[in-house]
Amino acid sequence: MQYIDVFNGDADGLCALQQLRLDEPADSVLVTGVKRDIALLDRVTAGAGDLVTVLDVALDTNRNALVQLLEAGARVRYFDHHIAGDIPTHPNLDIRIDPSPMVCTSALVDHQLGGRHRAWAVVAAFGDGLPGLGEQLALQCNLSEAEVARLARLGECLNYNSYGENIVDLHVNPAELALALRPYCNPLDFIVQSPVYPRLSRGFDEDLHHAAGLRPEYESPVAALFILPDAPWARRIIGVFAHREAQRHPERAHAILSPNSGGGYTVSVRAPAANPVGAGELCQQFPSGGGRNAAAGINHLPIEEVQRFAARLTRHFSMGV
Repeated sequence: MQYIDVFNGDADGLCALQQLRLDEPADSVLVTGVKRDIALLDRVTAGAGDLVTVLDVALDTNRNALVQLLEAGARVRYFDHHIAGDIPTHPNLDIRIDPSPMVCTSALVDHQLGGRHRAWAVVAAFGDGLPGLGEQLALQCNLSEAEVARLARLGECLNYNSYGENIVDLHVNPAELALALRPYCNPLDFIVQSPVYPRLSRGFDEDLHHAAGLRPEYESPVAALFILPDAPWARRIIGVFAHREAQRHPERAHAILSPNSGGGYTVSVRAPAANPVGAGELCQQFPSGGGRNAAAGINHLPIEEVQRFAARLTRHFSMGV
């Protein structure tokens, strides 16, 4: 029997996997990548007797590959919170998908496991830009205020590390990061004991310092659009910057554009924190776009489409979605 773990390289994917593998230790094949690298099931070869676990990876992008794995006899269990579209039915498919704005994949895994490794779900929620969920889960862990702050920081650092056009942009390959997390039942111990965490924390602070002077390219009462420079630090900071702007201005949506090697932009969108819906719906209107209600993105937006996207961003969130 082969175990194959397919997971998004961000905080939510990493922490969902960490919970499952703490609960069910296994020597598994790891399939992951940068945050926007989500067509991951295309890389998986599995058949009868194999168990494929998929975490925080949009089904809509992976539907055909999922069906092929099921038809080949593999068993698949699937946890996710992105907009899924049509969900296949198959006796070998065990699926839990909830695209509600205040849910992340690690929270779904936490529920499945009865909270046995809940502190890692706290990390994921903060990393995924869901501080309300993070604080709610933290209350159930009897954590001090200082401990919650440290877990929130860890979540942001793990999530930050997933952003980049390719693995070279990242401080740590997500597959290596998953293995670095594995020995730690308590994420507070990882913070204190692991040599990996200082690298992430230092890079996080340095890149945020670079971003301090950024100003919107387009701005209205309901939305703001930023265009980042073409630099590794900017590609790494796109998610954190979007989250922080959403918290600073909770009544408006935010779009952060980062130049990519295709001659256009990678786009990260956050719905207004005060009404976290509509991001996925907006991004799905563009090729290579998708995501969830609160946060979504477009893998490639041509330069000539920027003004049209900015107008649609404002119009979309002016409609009170």
